[in-house]
Amino acid sequence: MTPDEISAHFRLVRNGSVELSAPLSAEDCCVQSMPDASPVKWHLAHTTWFFETFILERWESGFRPFHEAFRVLYNSYYNAVGDRHPRPQRGLLTRPTLATVLAYRADVDRRMATLLLAGAGGAELLALLALGLQHEQQHQELILTDLKHLFSLNPLAPAYGPPPPAAATAATLDWHAFAGGVVAIGHAGGGFAFDNETPRHRVFLEPYELASRLVSNGEFLQFIEAGGYADPTHWLAEGWDWRLANDRRQPLYWRRGQEWQEFTLGGLVPLDQQRPLLHVSYYEADAYARWAGARLPTEAEWENAAADLPVAGHFAGRRQYHPSAATAGGLQQLFGDAWEWTCSSYAPYPGFRPGAGAVGEYNGKFMVNQYVLRGGSCVTPEGHLRATYRNFFPAATCWQFSAIRLARDAGAVEPGA
Repeated sequence: MTPDEISAHFRLVRNGSVELSAPLSAEDCCVQSMPDASPVKWHLAHTTWFFETFILERWESGFRPFHEAFRVLYNSYYNAVGDRHPRPQRGLLTRPTLATVLAYRADVDRRMATLLLAGAGGAELLALLALGLQHEQQHQELILTDLKHLFSLNPLAPAYGPPPPAAATAATLDWHAFAGGVVAIGHAGGGFAFDNETPRHRVFLEPYELASRLVSNGEFLQFIEAGGYADPTHWLAEGWDWRLANDRRQPLYWRRGQEWQEFTLGGLVPLDQQRPLLHVSYYEADAYARWAGARLPTEAEWENAAADLPVAGHFAGRRQYHPSAATAGGLQQLFGDAWEWTCSSYAPYPGFRPGAGAVGEYNGKFMVNQYVLRGGSCVTPEGHLRATYRNFFPAATCWQFSAIRLARDAGAVEPGA
């Protein structure tokens, strides 16, 4: 890419974050709904901090920070950079104002444009730039997931955008067989990848089958009506303890009444039984799979199935921040719509080595007590995904756009057959 093309791509990604905040008030952007979520204003500032800290501070002649205190306020988890403001207290930062944060973004963007057009830093700067833009796209997704959680707690059930359009009838769920054997997974080089996608390596898979689409709301409703949340035999022991401690009886954003409803970024709407189920924890996903006589796929099974498919689907570019029903035959919804829980613990691949310095903290230090999700969602930015992309969250997480795809060993008999 030429310097002009690089600068244009930088502006495109950076403008995308501001556009997401445009429908919101300053009050919307300041509040933090829980320690695991962050205010929109914080996301806008932190992504700017990344470029100021890791690129401008190193390569800009006569560098001076926009504001010295921002180095601490907007550091997320980079211990090598220095002190951090406590994560659960990000919502207490009424100052700086949203206007000041937007001015911070504009200042850093202007200085980055000058640096990029000058061609400073060479390949090392461009590698950090690519990481920073991918990092920003991750935070664009988090802006929407965190905002949805925040709005869901408001009795007014505010809407970020229009309600989801009516869904078509979902295709029948069927099974697709894979021969297994020795297969290669992980990034093969060429194009951007996070370090946790490497190195490429071989794994052995027994023959297996994947469901053709994601589990629907209607199918999960059958689990609820059959007493799935009341029967501990379907649940992992830790999952059952979590269910009891949280009195969980339904997915996070479902609402009981005369008719079931679901909270969406388009407000509270009638539960559409044709659409994919959303916002379930690993515990709920695993319990449903056991009840259905199946299991969750491993991440290697998922990647092997997705490796030769185009990375196309319902992503954030459609601006419909709710999954669509799968209406076609064949293997559907592997990319977009909703992140898919796997039964694989988030661990380093054989031969994994984190990068040097502070950016080496990006992924490696989180490889404990988490599970891998694959495929992206309807709030994942267009062009951000690959078949090798590994997302990860603790088992209790359900505020992300997480869903269920069933798997089973080859030759398994369907319940009741």
